[in-house]
Amino acid sequence: MNNFCDEEWFGYKDVFNRQEEEAASKLQETLNTSISDFVKSASEDVVRTIETSKKEREKKGIEDSAKDHLRGFSRTIPSFLMAYGTVETTLENFDTIIPDEVFEEVTSISLVQFRFLRDGGSYINEQTGKEEMLEGKLFDSVVFNDSVKEFLNLKKKLADYFDENSTEDIFDYIPPQKTNQIFTPKWVVKEMVDKLEEENPGCFDMMDKTFIDLYMKSGLYITEIVKRLYQSSVLKELFPQKEVRLQHIFEKQVYGLAPTEIIYKIATNYILGFDEGVVIEKHNFRQVDALKYAKNGTLKDILDEIYKE
Repeated sequence: MNNFCDEEWFGYKDVFNRQEEEAASKLQETLNTSISDFVKSASEDVVRTIETSKKEREKKGIEDSAKDHLRGFSRTIPSFLMAYGTVETTLENFDTIIPDEVFEEVTSISLVQFRFLRDGGSYINEQTGKEEMLEGKLFDSVVFNDSVKEFLNLKKKLADYFDENSTEDIFDYIPPQKTNQIFTPKWVVKEMVDKLEEENPGCFDMMDKTFIDLYMKSGLYITEIVKRLYQSSVLKELFPQKEVRLQHIFEKQVYGLAPTEIIYKIATNYILGFDEGVVIEKHNFRQVDALKYAKNGTLKDILDEIYKE
């Protein structure tokens, strides 16, 4: 028989209902707090992810820009070595052998920017205005230095343009630049000189005949003329000694103008560097941009001034 009376039952029921309501209220409160915490946490995660992604994009943008500069610079290295390189040239001192204005003219970046790519350092992020760091070390010094040695050895090997057995020249290994450093191929130069001789028979047998390249790039045109004069049987008879014949040719017969410092150095290093044992004491190569004088009709005047006795 049931010992609970109705009043007792309803009393327990009231207690149960209150406890149920309290539990539901606490559950709702817990849920609200959890949802709030979750939303806050999720928002922070989203913000953090976006900021991280943004920084990575900014970093990638800087790295991509640096790599673009690096690719452009890499094409200029042989030209710089041709003009300024020595056996002591390394990645560590590369920036000390080239004038800043020449470096920027050829590469479109300054030596300061080159050092930044090589060594790294701090920079101001244009987006945030904050100072950040670039690690640098975009060049492998071992590979760079080995490549420098290889190119300079090749330059020395191909220096003797009098060697008729040589089928190539150092300019086969120098990429054309976006500037006016575009070299005329050797076979084209030979055809040009053949045509010159065809139109002026016996010109390379004349000891007083003069030749000029008004806009030297590589110096190949001049070297081809020097070869023809040097190999002339008439000049050999007049100047039996090799050094005397060469000195006469360079002092009295061949002339040339180069528009910029780096092109002047490239051309003269090639023209005069055919033999370490032969020193040309006097020559007629000058750094002058003849184009502007040709345009304004004063080229003859400037030539008279440059080469006045």
